[in-house]
Amino acid sequence: DLDANAFQHRPYLEAQIAARGYKIAPVGLTFVQPIGLYSRKVKSVADLPNKATIGIPNDPSNSGRALNLLAAQGLIKLAPGRGLSPSVLDITENPKGIRFSELDAAQLPRALPDLDAAVINTDHALNAGLDIRKDTIAVEAREGNPYANLIVVRQGNENRPEVKAFVAAYQSPEVANFLETRFKGAIIPAW
Repeated sequence: DLDANAFQHRPYLEAQIAARGYKIAPVGLTFVQPIGLYSRKVKSVADLPNKATIGIPNDPSNSGRALNLLAAQGLIKLAPGRGLSPSVLDITENPKGIRFSELDAAQLPRALPDLDAAVINTDHALNAGLDIRKDTIAVEAREGNPYANLIVVRQGNENRPEVKAFVAAYQSPEVANFLETRFKGAIIPAW
């Protein structure tokens, strides 16, 4: 029924197409909500103690995203070739003996006081009053982030003039300014 949809990120899109056979295609980027490692107990990744307990989302997409963030910080190493969807079973090195508490993503902000740190999705962090600039000890890369949300349309409609006009309007300086002003770095333009 829709001509265009501000959709999820590419890994989710690809999973939905594979699972449900949707005939949709990306036509532009919208924004990215960088996932962050939050802590109330330490001020840096280096300060995490041996055998720290870190909360991560228990759904496959966000769990993999969390593990990749922890690997990028040098806390763990993951089996090669797992890309965007590793699981805790793919951890090949864990020099600090980190313990993982896999929880529903929405519960991680509430559990944060009981954990040494937690990887929390931006929407849940914002709803809990967390500030990505002040409360994180690590944040995933903003540039080239594979979790940038997309605008999608039905296959075959990618070059319609009104679709191109919609993408251009969405990717305007005004929208970029609004995102930066309203969300203060938590939601950023991906184009």
